Amino acid sequence: MINKKLPRRSFIRTTTVAGIGAALLESFPKVYGMTTFQNEARVGIIGLDTSHSVAFTKSLNAPGKAAELQGFKVVAAYPKGSNDIESSVKRIPGYIEEVKKLGVEIVGSEEELLKKVDFVLLETNDGRPHAAQAMKVIKAKKPFFIDKPVAASLTDVLSIYAAAKQNAVPIFSSSSLRYMETVQDAIKGKAGAVLGADTFSPATLEKTHPDLFWYGIHGVEILFSVMGAGCNDVRRVHTNDTDIVIGTWKDGRVGTFRGTRTGTHDYGGTAYGAKGNITLGPFKGYDHLLVQIVEFFKTGKAPVAPQETLEIYAFMEAADESKRKNGAVVSLESVIQKAQKK
Repeated sequence: MINKKLPRRSFIRTTTVAGIGAALLESFPKVYGMTTFQNEARVGIIGLDTSHSVAFTKSLNAPGKAAELQGFKVVAAYPKGSNDIESSVKRIPGYIEEVKKLGVEIVGSEEELLKKVDFVLLETNDGRPHAAQAMKVIKAKKPFFIDKPVAASLTDVLSIYAAAKQNAVPIFSSSSLRYMETVQDAIKGKAGAVLGADTFSPATLEKTHPDLFWYGIHGVEILFSVMGAGCNDVRRVHTNDTDIVIGTWKDGRVGTFRGTRTGTHDYGGTAYGAKGNITLGPFKGYDHLLVQIVEFFKTGKAPVAPQETLEIYAFMEAADESKRKNGAVVSLESVIQKAQKK
């Protein structure tokens, strides 16, 4: 794990998610700022084992692309993704051919890719190699979007963000579900202050990842999008078909996530506001997220605070710990401390 090579700065020693996020927020805007480009900026993709890679390339390389996407083009891709997750590995040959038709050069290594691009979309579907991949991107000083999951352990998530902060390299991660129009309505206060929320998404399991990191993160991201950071603790109800995770925020609000493994795979929820309730959903595609990624590349400032992203992963790790403890309440601070010790 990359954190073994990192200096034990105050960022790593901070034992609260709020403290970690504050350290990152204080650092990034002051040390990095992007300007607009006269020519198209070169975007590179690491990992062609997810449909996101193809979707982003189609939008960025389209002749008549949206004005918000102008100035950026995917020029190269390193296809290697997961070594052993079959659902990911089998996609790569087909996705290589799709992006080649869109004018993308296929390269033989991450190092070769990093020499050819200005910005990186780290898309490998498997979170386990993300730490090593991210360190190469950070060393090359390339701003990057890292797709879900940021990593396959909370320890690696903390390490990636610490390394990015220490090297003044902008980093951004988010599920596309955050940018559903109704979720943004709730964030912007259309129903007044959010008093609580219930969200849902598929939560299929992958044995190589913590339970919710693999797919449940979509619904968890919706929950944090409307509730904001500040979750204190969680408890989890688990069956073969369903997970329900109840989070209590420090201000007394309660938010729940329901992860499903049977029935219709869908995404959404309800945000309960002081002026009314908002139904969250439906999901309409990736372009709203891509607009945010392009803006991030232009400015060097992530639209989601590092504090919130780190807390999302602490929430999911705490949910796993609650499962191991038969539904006991687990604080986010406790799992942060445990991850740091590793």
